[in-house]
Amino acid sequence: MKTLIELSRSGKIPPVIHKIAKHENLPAKEIMRLVACGKVVVPANSSRHLKHPCGIGKNMSVKINANIGTSPDCHNLADELRKLNIAIEYGADTIMDLSLGGDLQKIQKALLAKSTLPFGTVPIYEAAKLAQEKRGNFLNMTKDDILDVISRQAKNGVDFFTLHCGVTKKTVKTLFKNPRMMGIVSRGGALLARWIKHNQRENPLFEYYDEILGIAKQYDVTLSLGDGLRPGSIFDATDKTQLEELKLLGVLAKTAQRKGVQVMIEGPGHVPINQIKRNIDLEKKYCNEAPFYVLGPLVTDIAVGYDHIPAAIGSAIAASLGADFLCFVTPAEHLKLPDTEDIKLGVISSRIAAHSADLARGNVNAWQKDKMMSLARKQRDWTRQINLSLDPQKIRQKRRDSQPKIKDVCTMCGEFCSIKLMEKSNRRA
Repeated sequence: MKTLIELSRSGKIPPVIHKIAKHENLPAKEIMRLVACGKVVVPANSSRHLKHPCGIGKNMSVKINANIGTSPDCHNLADELRKLNIAIEYGADTIMDLSLGGDLQKIQKALLAKSTLPFGTVPIYEAAKLAQEKRGNFLNMTKDDILDVISRQAKNGVDFFTLHCGVTKKTVKTLFKNPRMMGIVSRGGALLARWIKHNQRENPLFEYYDEILGIAKQYDVTLSLGDGLRPGSIFDATDKTQLEELKLLGVLAKTAQRKGVQVMIEGPGHVPINQIKRNIDLEKKYCNEAPFYVLGPLVTDIAVGYDHIPAAIGSAIAASLGADFLCFVTPAEHLKLPDTEDIKLGVISSRIAAHSADLARGNVNAWQKDKMMSLARKQRDWTRQINLSLDPQKIRQKRRDSQPKIKDVCTMCGEFCSIKLMEKSNRRA
């Protein structure tokens, strides 16, 4: 079976592209052209029928990802299924399972069975956990341990993998020569850096990249080349180590595309506002405009407990400048495993950022949504405003709790409602 890139080069348009074209209000042929040249990806495992596929990249609307998954301390499958439902309900475009605790295969299969959205994982997590259990230490993890997990997850139906292929002996050496405030904050990046140093061997994800591409091609799994050396503090942003990894990811992306495998590039976590444009420009330059998937970026380090806010600020700016895919950040970031309320707030704040960027990018569908809300406000149509909102249940309750004396206005202005006053003035004129 041909991959989506191979189909795009042959001129064939599969049903999934027609579905995306209708959603994006773009010609299917244009989307296939962008897939063929690596500027758009459609994460969709060939063995799984996706109810809600999505296109990520150039000329597409900005997409958002929600992370769920267990930890070694908290691994309740029922909780993760509730988080999945919340993420879908409030508008995530994709889901990633970052589980590290409990029966990872059972959890993954259960979440996959319930997810109507593209579903991603980080295979090194499962490989490290299994090596810890079977061999007494994740440092004893073998190449086969990693490839077996990647193959098994692809067979399960996973649509995209985060793979930290850019954490190599060379890039880790660069890091140690150029000390950082926060070192490595990527969990996958830290696992591999520690493994490399202990074993004095190359990262298997890099050394056996061609074998990984073979597995990905068999199931048309999209690769998300992870920034394992991303900055975890604004003081580390856009440093030599980060850029060396980014350049390597660009080379690896070209190799994947040439072999018919879809690929996107993951971007930095903590970046001050004045460096965001440079980060976007460098990714587009080094990676030939491959879709850019950013974590935030968080524009300050001080917002513990409220990190969804600086992440939304950074995301809106990054996406307006060319980032294509936003990984949400919740209020639990840097603190704990997120609960369902954290997931909800993370999705909503990320959706606001993505939509704001779509407006800046001239997306027709985004402007139409704002027009409908503006008209509903002008007409003081509260039912329509509630239905158009990102969280109708919350807005309906706030409206009910406020108990306005005058039913068609809010309790902020009451009889002095500016919209109503101007409406009366226009009538008299």
